[in-house]
Amino acid sequence: MSQFQQVLFEQVIVQQVRLYACLARLREQTDAEALHDLRITLRRLRSLLRPLRREPLCAALERAAAALGQASGPLRDLQVLALELESRGLPGAARARRSQLAAGLPGLLGGLALRRLTILLDDWPEDCRQARQTNEWRARGRTVARYMERQTEALAQALRDPAHDRHRLRLLIKRLRYCAEAWPHQAGLAEEALRALRTAQGALGDWHDHWQWLQRLQVEADLRPCAAAWSESLQLAEQAADQALQELLAHFALR
Repeated sequence: MSQFQQVLFEQVIVQQVRLYACLARLREQTDAEALHDLRITLRRLRSLLRPLRREPLCAALERAAAALGQASGPLRDLQVLALELESRGLPGAARARRSQLAAGLPGLLGGLALRRLTILLDDWPEDCRQARQTNEWRARGRTVARYMERQTEALAQALRDPAHDRHRLRLLIKRLRYCAEAWPHQAGLAEEALRALRTAQGALGDWHDHWQWLQRLQVEADLRPCAAAWSESLQLAEQAADQALQELLAHFALR
């Protein structure tokens, strides 16, 4: 096994341990950050594997992690919204979202997406061993480096699109940032560029939250007292996001 393959092998196990710890916290309801930490762990796992999706083992595990991320997303949205509503002086609306969250957690913890992911994670060491024995394990660092080059170029182009879509930019930034953190040697990004990515992701995340809340407001009547405040906050978030995106241009030039 090459040094790169050994790092990949070990890092998947590290994320597995973190994932199981988050699941234990969720099941026991020990703290409010368990769901958030679960989703961060899934993102880190996917970022390790995404550049290597031509490897069957990596592709299967990345798909399973993506499915659990998709299943957990609406529950995290409810959790964030409940905190926002509480801060706006709407405890009744906040309790309603927390009740929905509590009702949805058993389905997540007992669902097919989680079962599939845990099976693949548990089988990971043996599957890797068999793939090496049959010479099917071809993961290479240069594959990650080429993937990072493509993602960097895609972001550089999107930043310069006059009609840029903030939703797409948010996705590109998240993908590049997390992959660079998972594979720092292959990414080759300066720390200043990484900081700029984090700042832009945070600003776009704030914008996305307010945009999403305003969409929900159209069908969830108890959110309507927040309409004016959220509209104003959305405008401020747009300005902050656009400023952060402008600052990214210096770090991601077109080739």
